[in-house]
Amino acid sequence: MRYLNYINGEWKKPVSGEYIENRNPHNWEEVLGEFPMSAAEDVYEAVQAAKKAFAVWKKLSFQQRASYLLKAAEYLKANLEEVGRDLTLEEGKTLVEGIGETQRAISILEYYAAEGRQPVGEVVPSANAETFLYTTRVPVGPIGLITPWNFPIAIPVWKMAPALIYGNTVVIKPAEITPKSVYHVMKAFEAAGLPAGVVNCVFGSGSVVGSEIVEHPDIKAVSFTGSNTVGLRIQERATAKGKKVQLEMGGKNPLIVLADADLNKAVNIAISGAFRSTGQKCTATSRVIVEEGIYDAFRDLLVERTKALKVGNPLEKDTFMGPAVSKTQRDGIMAMIEAGKQEATLLCGGEAPADPELANGFYVLPTIFENVSRDARIAREEIFGPVIALFKVKNYEEAVGLANDTEYGLSSAICTNNLTLAQRFVDDIEAGIVHVNSETAGAEPQVPFGGCKNSSTGSREQGKAAIEFYTQVKTVYMDRM
Repeated sequence: MRYLNYINGEWKKPVSGEYIENRNPHNWEEVLGEFPMSAAEDVYEAVQAAKKAFAVWKKLSFQQRASYLLKAAEYLKANLEEVGRDLTLEEGKTLVEGIGETQRAISILEYYAAEGRQPVGEVVPSANAETFLYTTRVPVGPIGLITPWNFPIAIPVWKMAPALIYGNTVVIKPAEITPKSVYHVMKAFEAAGLPAGVVNCVFGSGSVVGSEIVEHPDIKAVSFTGSNTVGLRIQERATAKGKKVQLEMGGKNPLIVLADADLNKAVNIAISGAFRSTGQKCTATSRVIVEEGIYDAFRDLLVERTKALKVGNPLEKDTFMGPAVSKTQRDGIMAMIEAGKQEATLLCGGEAPADPELANGFYVLPTIFENVSRDARIAREEIFGPVIALFKVKNYEEAVGLANDTEYGLSSAICTNNLTLAQRFVDDIEAGIVHVNSETAGAEPQVPFGGCKNSSTGSREQGKAAIEFYTQVKTVYMDRM
């Protein structure tokens, strides 16, 4: 099947007439559909539609805008199984995760619909008794969204929903290798009756579509999730043109396990955080730092349970981990594993599964290394795959020092029954997200999401914090005549 761009309320062929195949990472020979390889002209048309629609959309009440979000959520609810399955087919995460992510998108739409009834300003006492002094917020304008493949429906929705509820219009470029999930989102907004031009989706490459979104003068802000290399280029180009920029990028997330922790629970937390979604999460657990008193027991149990995980067809109910999303991604993971073999001790994994039924997929076994130096590549670089680097430390202070020894600061976790150390960890760790006795991965829509250091530009997504990026403050002085 051949899919089209969604521009100004219509499904349109790309100007180029070119399409790219969307393939199944479990079986690369299976073509799931063909999606546009759009040109700059397609982006221009989408931006013009968003600009025109903005003049009308921003004048609707919050409750009117919220009604469209709720209708889109209802569409996704009615098609939950189909959308979740399509997500699994194109991205490779398990069916449970695919359906769960779709449900998360529904929850985000419902949350921001409810935000339509929350205050957007405040009354401030004036020095002048005759002055009514207050603030309000106004939308920014057409917003450009560039979204990744690892959460192909949740991340687009967590950018689109706040953009829309606060009165902005949207032009989105989904990741090339997971386009169908955003196609379903567009279908949801179409079914909701969203006015033409309010949301526009242009499929294609980052070098063409993404660049045009960043450069176009009528795009007033750009929100991007992806690699640091691409994100920093976007920031440089967009800020030079006076645009607001929001970047969510990499992570090298630590899990600290102290000697007083529940061993079984800590191992389960490490496995889930590191290996679900094939480790392809910016919040995935990458470094596991264990206090020496329980290191050997923790390591042995971690390896035992990791070897027992089922790696295979993500549509099968008992599969724990599916394939990497693409050959390029799988090859990148394997290259980092090969580097790890030269600089650390491989405990398990480190290769593709032997099962011949998986030969046409982009599979890699969950992998664990120990005896890893602080300067090793697998200790410092984001792998974005199912790889754990294990470290042994003497105490809490050494653990936190090692955890903070990274350019990244997205998510973090600690396993301990010591309330004092748990509270210290919240203060000591250099990360935007902190978990105590839960995995580094996972985020709820009603709270801010984002990191520090090189993981983020500082602004936060989701929760009430999203209003900061998607609006501008207007201060009003109102005096009597």
